[in-house]
Amino acid sequence: MGAKTALLAFTDGDIRPALRDATRSERAGAEALARRIHPGYVVEPAGENTLLDGTYPPDGLTYVTALAGAELCCDRRLMFDRPSELPAHLRRAGAGRRIIMHGMHSVVDWLGFAVWEDGVLIRSLSLSPDGGIRENIGKPYDFELPYWAGERPVEPVPGWHNQDPYPLPFHPLDLGEEALRAFFGFVIEGLPSPEDIDAEAVHLHGFRLTEPPGGERAARR
Repeated sequence: MGAKTALLAFTDGDIRPALRDATRSERAGAEALARRIHPGYVVEPAGENTLLDGTYPPDGLTYVTALAGAELCCDRRLMFDRPSELPAHLRRAGAGRRIIMHGMHSVVDWLGFAVWEDGVLIRSLSLSPDGGIRENIGKPYDFELPYWAGERPVEPVPGWHNQDPYPLPFHPLDLGEEALRAFFGFVIEGLPSPEDIDAEAVHLHGFRLTEPPGGERAARR
């Protein structure tokens, strides 16, 4: 599996219709969103991408779109081992709306996602085979239930000897793809569904964000 995501969305309810009907957003609105998410950073235009290919930007880049009823940002800096610890300024940026965070990293088989409704954390999950279940807050969504019930176990690889049982009841990236479809309406790997949105048709503006000298990270160092 090679799926990686770093998604944060502010939306008026279900984001999938907004993505399905997405048109090219104005760069000014996208840049304003990038500045709101990363206050104090130097923001410079840096090309364009699509939602299919831009879910996990290179370090230092962010991809965003500002649509009617939905704003979406792809940025590694927005992913946290404990998704419930999303910084306060990001929760304020999504005040009164649904906030969705979704992160996957195929190298370590990590999955993390969280959902807030009008400022209230509804669900937060973070797990990996090495780190175990780091966070499991709130009632699981329906799409999660077969995984927690043991119906999606990781099967041994045929021909490999001395395989230890997988340390989790399911593969995090398998559940991560289900969550991606449930929240955003598409998948990166696996079989697409006729109901999935065309993620390649969703345009994203790219920006390079640079922390100014003496910024928060520099102060921590």
